[in-house]
Amino acid sequence: MKYGVFTVMLPDLTPEEAATALKDAGYDGVEWRVTTVPETVKGEAPSFWRNNFCTLAPTQQDALRARTVAEAAGLSIPNLGTYINVGDLAAVENAMQFAVTAGAPSIRVGVARNDELGDFQTIFEHSAGFLADVQALSQRYGVKALIEMHHGTITASASAARRLVERFDPAHIGVIHDCGNMVFEGFEEYRRGLEILGPHLGHVHVKNAAFDRPAEGGVWKGRWAPLRDGVVDFAALFAALRAVSYDGWVVVEDFSQAYDSRTALSENLAFLRRVAAAGA
Repeated sequence: MKYGVFTVMLPDLTPEEAATALKDAGYDGVEWRVTTVPETVKGEAPSFWRNNFCTLAPTQQDALRARTVAEAAGLSIPNLGTYINVGDLAAVENAMQFAVTAGAPSIRVGVARNDELGDFQTIFEHSAGFLADVQALSQRYGVKALIEMHHGTITASASAARRLVERFDPAHIGVIHDCGNMVFEGFEEYRRGLEILGPHLGHVHVKNAAFDRPAEGGVWKGRWAPLRDGVVDFAALFAALRAVSYDGWVVVEDFSQAYDSRTALSENLAFLRRVAAAGA
């Protein structure tokens, strides 16, 4: 397996600083966060989803920067962490053009969220229709599109994701398996879930989460947790990945803030390598 990092987890590092830190820590690749940081948040302290310094704008200039910075550090770009809403085909085409320039084989695209208007079948078919158009763009540009298993969406689980993508060619439309998101919603036993995804398994994200019991009791609240200390059973996950002969990318996105950014890189890679080696 090859290990990478999604730069959303490095909000206080520039892309150049992040690439050097990943190289020094021993990673194989970088999954760039690609989106527009609004001018209105640029005066804020660095944060994951707002003023994130480790973000590239969806322009050809930054696409070339993505390639140049990664190549200088000896890193591959396994995927682009784009933020594309259902129906936004112009953004998909722009992201695929970015990917071609950057040398990335795939991009992330969105699916319907559970809080969208309409019943399930309506928003499901809207997402499916969107992916049909995305597949046509994938065929044109040679860039694969990946949907993510994510809580709060209609593809929180492997079964739900497979139902949406099974009508499409897995060479063009795939799924990102995310064990951390499944802590919040969509958990299925890892091996069975990976088997369900079958040829549509295109990429793997790893992070962890845990639940806290309110002092007064009641509904437990989820929070992000360090890889080494949460609900995710990483030994079981890696055993499942071996069982389905997955030998692709495992990309970290750690939102726990248990360490500073550079320490998180070294600690997380050491943890994943120990887990992988223990079950080999």
